[in-house]
Amino acid sequence: MALGWMTILQNVPWTDVIRNAPAVADGARKLWRKVASKSGEGGNMQGAAGTAAAEQSPAAQLAALRAQVEVLHGQMLASSEVIRALAEQNAQLIAHIETHRRRLLWLAAGNAAALLLALTAWLR
Repeated sequence: MALGWMTILQNVPWTDVIRNAPAVADGARKLWRKVASKSGEGGNMQGAAGTAAAEQSPAAQLAALRAQVEVLHGQMLASSEVIRALAEQNAQLIAHIETHRRRLLWLAAGNAAALLLALTAWLR
């Protein structure tokens, strides 16, 4: 069982994974910073919004909501960038796995043919 996993891990295109890792890590870091900073501000904003909501005019409330929507939109774009990068890496890995699966099938067919030839030579 372990030998199978070792074979799979040896066939992973680690150069591509390593080459794309900084972009994925940067995207994840940016997303984490945005989410962490906004979650800290979110608690303060909700407390302030509860007390100041009655004091704000509808135009000020609308402006605050628009600002929040812009922040959420930026977070959505950052997370979609990370998801896109991960999806590209996943597609590359799947393509390589498919190539290796085909090679394995050809190898198995060649081994079966060699076994048949060896058996027929041994039985004669």
